[in-house]
Amino acid sequence: MKRLQGGGTLPPKPTLTQLLKGLVGSALGILTICILSQSTGVPWLMAPFGATCVLLFAVPTSPLAQPRNVIGGHLISATVGLIALYGFGDSIIVIALAVGIATLLMQYFRAVHPPAGANPLVIILAGQGLVGFDYLFTPVLVGSITLVAIAAVVNNYGAEGKWPVYWHGVGRQKD
Repeated sequence: MKRLQGGGTLPPKPTLTQLLKGLVGSALGILTICILSQSTGVPWLMAPFGATCVLLFAVPTSPLAQPRNVIGGHLISATVGLIALYGFGDSIIVIALAVGIATLLMQYFRAVHPPAGANPLVIILAGQGLVGFDYLFTPVLVGSITLVAIAAVVNNYGAEGKWPVYWHGVGRQKD
């Protein structure tokens, strides 16, 4: 590892295999969702999925890139966004509180996924005319599961493939 000026170190350079998994996984994940969206006429794609791909395919061993966090984080934060929009409107206070509450709930349920923090923003800024509670099914749930399924294939390719690191925490300490 390279020593940085402040005393920290850079992570090791990724291997060619890791780089290719990042490229192939991210491109394949978004392409699959786009094709499904075009072929069904149902929206499967949302902007936070781009950032989800970075976590799933560039740092797959991170707790933030585990299926529980990806699927749960997106569902939690999208639910908060929809409740905020339909219950309280689209003021800046509602937007700010929705992101804060989504963060709190992801922490509480141990399903933190940073890209999901954008879901309340996407939903509230889109407005009631463009998103309804069906948004939880597609794109949120179906899109998240699709990306996780592709990650399971791509991240388990090769000798070092052992993904996910965890799903629900069975066998781990209780908090």
